[in-house]
Amino acid sequence: MDSSTSTELTHFAEDVLRGLSSEPKQLSSRYFYDDEGSRLFMEIMKLPEYYLTRAELKIFNEQTDAIYEAFTDRAAGLDLIELGAGDGTKTAVLIEHFLEKGLDFTYSPIDISQEANDALEANFHEKFPELRISPHTGDYFKVLGSLKNGNSRRKIILFLGSNIGNFLRDQAVAFFRQIRSVMNPNDRMFIGFDMQKDPRTIVAAYDDKQGVTSAFNLNLLRRINRELGADFNLEKFSHYAQYRPMECAARSFLISREKQTVTINALNRAFEFQQWEPIFMEISQKYTHDMIEELSRDSGFEIEKEFFDEENFYTDSMWKPA
Repeated sequence: MDSSTSTELTHFAEDVLRGLSSEPKQLSSRYFYDDEGSRLFMEIMKLPEYYLTRAELKIFNEQTDAIYEAFTDRAAGLDLIELGAGDGTKTAVLIEHFLEKGLDFTYSPIDISQEANDALEANFHEKFPELRISPHTGDYFKVLGSLKNGNSRRKIILFLGSNIGNFLRDQAVAFFRQIRSVMNPNDRMFIGFDMQKDPRTIVAAYDDKQGVTSAFNLNLLRRINRELGADFNLEKFSHYAQYRPMECAARSFLISREKQTVTINALNRAFEFQQWEPIFMEISQKYTHDMIEELSRDSGFEIEKEFFDEENFYTDSMWKPA
């Protein structure tokens, strides 16, 4: 095991210890995306209930020219950097258009799953043989420093899929400020935001009838079993999702179906669960336009342009450093 892998396991163990020792118990959604978690999330994005992917893809398909003009803004070339690229389905729409336009650009996808990056690189090499692609595997926060360059070539940093909704507000501000610190004045961020809408539509997106979202959440327990030597019995936990309209936030939990004890060998600890006790897994924040404006301002940005789908379910917001 190399030192970087050992360090990541140590951080994972520390975060699991901290989360399961807290009241109420919680686990960090940053650890959802091992190879199996990434595969399951790609399945989630194809579900009929999961409107987010379709809404953003519709924006890309129908407003490609406007997005191209906003990205280039008379620039001779640019570096396209995507945080949490996944399978790149939506980004492929933009890449195809940019290549057709003859734009001089590079594409650097960043994902914490090596398997996802390998699959994306192979797919894009086949689909776009002329594309200059340079994938990076790692945690977003660990690779942000490598985005800084000393030349004037414009960077467009993509953070799609409303992934920012998985951050609490203070975390989102800190995250954007970190990105702001590696940006030049001519660089831009392009961020997907899921907008506030009918609560029933939102709940369905996080509690699909096929059970894929449930498997996605339970997979984190499986990862703890595998990597930290735990004995979680996945059949003794169930997935539960809710939406709180006053907070504009969906929340996901795993519920202990019975009173039980779980041992984690790597921590040399046992954890007691009461029947029906929840583990908080993830927040999925939804946004109003005022919330997005406030978030950009507090993070050191200004909104330059916005792209909405026709139902106003979703927006891709382009930010410039303030």
